[in-house]
Amino acid sequence: RDPLWSRGLGDVYKRQDYDAIILAAAGLKRMGWSDNIVTTYLDRDILLPAIGQGALGIECRSDDKELLDLLSKVHNHDVAQCVTAERTFLSEMDGSCQVPIGGYATIAQDNQIEFTGLIMSPDGKERYEHTALGTDPVKLGIEVSQVLKKQGAYDIIKKLNEEE
Repeated sequence: RDPLWSRGLGDVYKRQDYDAIILAAAGLKRMGWSDNIVTTYLDRDILLPAIGQGALGIECRSDDKELLDLLSKVHNHDVAQCVTAERTFLSEMDGSCQVPIGGYATIAQDNQIEFTGLIMSPDGKERYEHTALGTDPVKLGIEVSQVLKKQGAYDIIKKLNEEE
């Protein structure tokens, strides 16, 4: 296999050197390629995204007050809450890039977080999905992971992690 990122995704995309490709619309828009979206947008009911997709994280030193003040002006509390729920779920499920795991959180009515977590077997035959509402993103991520573990989803992850 020759992964797209090793050849430079932009070059592959422009040459149409692929059989099929799914790309994030946000990334295409940032690259100025939104006119090239020729098929459709995938709804989250069709394809739940990977954890933290679409969120931008910036890391800096905790003692850099000037930079922290500057970053506070672009910080989005709602996005941070959503990503915290998603990342908590990922951590609780012992997820990695090798695991078919997805998660999507949004701010729902009454400032509650609505979070859906998903685990699938690599062949797609087993699917575990749960949606919950809450105000604490950490508790919400834990809750969804506990429900999916009770349903048997963790067995998929455990098996994949043992195979590595």
